[in-house]
Amino acid sequence: MEVPLLEDQLELIGGDGDYREPKGLKEWWMVVWIETVKLWGIGGPIAFNIICQFSTSSATTMFVGRIGDVELSAVSISLSVIGCFSFGFLLGMGSALETLCGQAFGARQVHMLGVYMQRSIIILFVTCILLLPIYLFATPLLILLGQQPEIADLAGYYTMLIIPQLFSLAIIFPTQKFLQAQSKVGLLTWIGFIDLVMHVFLLWLFIHVLGWGTTGAAVAYNISNWVLALAQLAYVVGWCKDGWKGLSWSALNEIWAFVRLSVASAVMLCLEIWYMMSVTILTGHLNNAVAAVGSLTICMNINGWEAMIFIGINAAISVRVSNELGSGHPRATKYVACVTVVQSLLIGILCMIVVLATREHLTFIFTDSPDLHQAVSRLAPLLGVTMVLNSVQPVISGVAVGGGWQALVAYINLGSYYIFGLPLGFFLGYTFNLGVMGLWGGMIAGTTLQTLVLLFVLYRTNWKNEVKLSSERMRKWGGQNIEPEILY
Repeated sequence: MEVPLLEDQLELIGGDGDYREPKGLKEWWMVVWIETVKLWGIGGPIAFNIICQFSTSSATTMFVGRIGDVELSAVSISLSVIGCFSFGFLLGMGSALETLCGQAFGARQVHMLGVYMQRSIIILFVTCILLLPIYLFATPLLILLGQQPEIADLAGYYTMLIIPQLFSLAIIFPTQKFLQAQSKVGLLTWIGFIDLVMHVFLLWLFIHVLGWGTTGAAVAYNISNWVLALAQLAYVVGWCKDGWKGLSWSALNEIWAFVRLSVASAVMLCLEIWYMMSVTILTGHLNNAVAAVGSLTICMNINGWEAMIFIGINAAISVRVSNELGSGHPRATKYVACVTVVQSLLIGILCMIVVLATREHLTFIFTDSPDLHQAVSRLAPLLGVTMVLNSVQPVISGVAVGGGWQALVAYINLGSYYIFGLPLGFFLGYTFNLGVMGLWGGMIAGTTLQTLVLLFVLYRTNWKNEVKLSSERMRKWGGQNIEPEILY
């Protein structure tokens, strides 16, 4: 997003379009202001759209929670384990598009954006087919993972009903990344908001009026996601003629190189998303699993709302980093990363204060159960700490996506989460009998380690070298010099 600059602000920009080295506090403040406006001009609409998309799951959980505690736990397990598994993998696969589209747009290779999007849709659709067995055999899989049969049976039934939603993600993510790379995010907010309002109406109609129970929740979930997918696709095809040139055979070129980047992106993001899913699975092994899973689910929904803000910031900084690298601006890339990390940390601290101040009232929108009210209140301090950590980590991951460092971050996530965090959580939760608090404490320790390592990597990054690598990366993985062969 271009920001009109005042005359004194223009003095900060050199002949190559990059920032000059700021001299004095006033010039530093100008840099912070310019980057803040650019960041939130992109990140605000993206965050709002993603919050609306996430709220379709939260609204489903809220409506189902009024049916009963078992239904709440079952649907939560379905959405947070099976749904989270596929969501994380497909979102990660789509993040490859975020890297290449952003760098191509920064390098003025706009004609390739539509080709990259088509390539991503093909890859994600095939991935959905490969994920189908997990949905079809969700019940035995959850039982194998140790979930109680009454929860696993209902969760498996609900998971099979939301298979159509899985395939909608193959369109939702690529079209979002296509639009984000060009900062065309304004209409996404309206599409997301209208879709959320429609989803709440459908939940009320199917559950409370028609009495369809969890089946009605699944039907509403499928309809809402496909409306979102088709609306975004219609906007791309009908109103984005600069990036969309029509269907092209070029989408099949270099597809294996694109798959490799997609898989690296998926592993990086999935190791983050599945980390919390693993804690949910381990929680299902505890005594009084219904209450344990229910309280953790409520906390994760609250944390999820904050996380959606930072996923928006993640996408925004990814766009900014990839655009600036593609344009050959190392200093601008460095400054936007620093400004965003500081601002995100302040937002995380504010969210922690709000959670601790309202800890006795967090559960009323989800359930009337006194046991869950008490359990969530005890977990509020851990929720607050998690919110602070989750304010910094997604920002650095966004820098990684924009710079194409997905493979490096995947190794860091693997070591921090699964070699350190999860074993520690298991040890605290079971050996010391700390239950959910022990499992979650281990998760926090792993996230802390990951954040510190990523901050060190960010500090040591040579941005001039990253600019050189971005051009080579586009040529190697994206085929930027290929003119698309249009089918119509």
